[in-house]
Order: sequence, then C-alpha cells, then structure tokens
Amino acid sequence: MRHLVAALARASSIKLSVWAPPGELPEQATTAVAQEDADWLAQLMVAGGISHMMRSGGWRVWFAPLRLLHMIGKAYRGHPEVDIYHINWLQCSLPLPRNRKPALITVLGNDLKLLKLPFMRALLRRVMKRRKVAICPNADWMRQTLDEAFGDIAEICPVSFGIDPSWYAIKRESNIKQPHRWLAVTRLTVNKLGPLFDWSEKFFQDGVRELHLFGPMQEGIQVPEWVHYHGPVTPEQLVSEWFPSACGLITLSRHAEGRPQVMLEAMAAGLPIIASRMPAHAGIVFDGETGMLCDDTDGYGTALLELENTLTNRRMGDAARRWAASEIGTWDDCANRYVQIYNRLLGTS
Repeated sequence: MRHLVAALARASSIKLSVWAPPGELPEQATTAVAQEDADWLAQLMVAGGISHMMRSGGWRVWFAPLRLLHMIGKAYRGHPEVDIYHINWLQCSLPLPRNRKPALITVLGNDLKLLKLPFMRALLRRVMKRRKVAICPNADWMRQTLDEAFGDIAEICPVSFGIDPSWYAIKRESNIKQPHRWLAVTRLTVNKLGPLFDWSEKFFQDGVRELHLFGPMQEGIQVPEWVHYHGPVTPEQLVSEWFPSACGLITLSRHAEGRPQVMLEAMAAGLPIIASRMPAHAGIVFDGETGMLCDDTDGYGTALLELENTLTNRRMGDAARRWAASEIGTWDDCANRYVQIYNRLLGTS
C-alpha cells in the first residue's frame, strides 16, 4: 500500500488524502486519520492486522472490525470534498455515506472468503447502489464470482498491482551454487504454509539443498530443525542478499490467495516459482514456462530437480521476468491503470 500511495501521489491529476495505519506519506499526499484513530491503528498493526486478529478467535475480536468500520465511516463523512473513493478491500466500503460519489474498490482473495458471511453480499450491494462503482480484483480468476454477486450494479475490472523497479534490477548469480538454496516467503499459518514441511522433508533433510523460510509467526507452527527459519524479512534484505543467489521461490499455500505480491516480485527478479496448483497460482505460474505447478510430493520433487538445472532455471526465470515486465509493470503503471478508471467513473478525461 505504501508503494501504491506513493505512485498515486505522483499522478499530476490527483490530490490524494490517505486514511491508513501510520507511516511515511509522500509530500504530495495528506493524512485523513485523526490522531486517536492513528494510535489505535498502530496497535492493530502490532497485533498482526485485522485478519490475524479475527483468526485468533474469541468473542472480543468482533469489536475490532466494528470499531474499524466506525472509524472509516467517520473519515468518509468528515471529508465531503472528495470526488471519488479508492477503497482497499470490499468490506471497507460498508460505511460509505449515501452521497452518490463514485467508488473504486479493490479486492483480494480474503475478500471473497468474507463474502460468504451472512448478509455480507446484501450489505455491500446496498452501499453500491445509486453510485458508480468499479470493483477491481488484483487477479482475473476472481472476476466470475464478483460478476455473479455485483455485475448488475458495478463494473468488474481486474487491475494488477505494480512491482517496485528494484526487483527488476536484481542480477542473479550466473551459476547455481550448492547446496541449492530455495526460498519460501510467507506468513506462518497452517493454510499459508500448506504441505510445505511434509512435502519438503525427504528432499531437504540430507542437506543437498536448503529451504530458507521467511515471515512472521502468526500461528503456533512447529518449524522442523532442517528448515532455516529467519523470521520476518525486509524487501531490502531479499533484494540484496537472498534473491540473487536462490534457485527459486516455493509457495504451497492453501490460503484464499488473490495474486500474491511476493510471487510477482520474485518473477520480476528472474526467479522461477514452484507452486501448488490453485487458481491464484495458475494465473501467474505457467507450468513449464515461468515455473512449475505441483499436486503432490512426487510432482514437487520433480520440480525441484528440473529447476536445479542451470539452463532450465535461467530459461524459466527469464520468461518470468519478461512476463512480469509486460503484464504487471511498475507501481506507476498500476497507478495509471487506476487513474483511467477514476476518469471513467467521473466522466472526465
């Protein structure tokens, strides 16, 4: 979101106000967050965010999304001067005022999961009626579900997020060194990890190859001794230290994914990807071209062996980088895609 805010702020036709957790804002943007709300949002981020809090269980956690929606609604009503709302995540549109102002609403995979909650679809349809709405999932595979739910009252327009130029600038090492180094970058939850440990054990336990795992521990996950677990990692560390020397990225997630950003960044860096076969992954990883999809342990082992061949690895990695550059581009490209939709919703050029 920081990259998106910076890119939108660089667009000359936009005067941007931002309601988001505390953080650095570009000079061209202003904050729309009251200090009291900023303090609460900071605590929410320390707790792992609203989705993680909801997964933690307990009746008290339901107060958090209610308070969040109340604060967002207060921000909407407190800024009547806006021409258009750019809302990240479907549920954040629930407290929109009845002012007929158009809205662009982005959608991630978890949003679709929340659509199954009782009354959620009806409540969202209520706020979308009597205003122009563009619903923008970050992957094409979500289009059909959204069209069935809202296609009669909103435009469904998939928009890919962008990729920072630093990922495209990575120069991978010319030869794959041994032991072969594979990376997994993910929040540590049961669904995000999927069968990673079970499938990997017999291929990594002997030390011929290494599995390096990065990400915050968000559930009580027991990490095996043969896994090199590093905890949270910064993008700068991945760019400078880990991506240049890795064989590729592994993700065997079973989570409700949209279009995982770390996969796009790995592709921009020229890394091939091994991924579980699911719609979110199949829309990025073209089997045998930019990486390999697998359904079971045997397919996973075959993918590891094939991508540890230097020529195969470079061929798929180069194809992944070309696809990312042509289909995804940078955050400025993403901002331009959104600006075109703003203009269409506002009836301007």
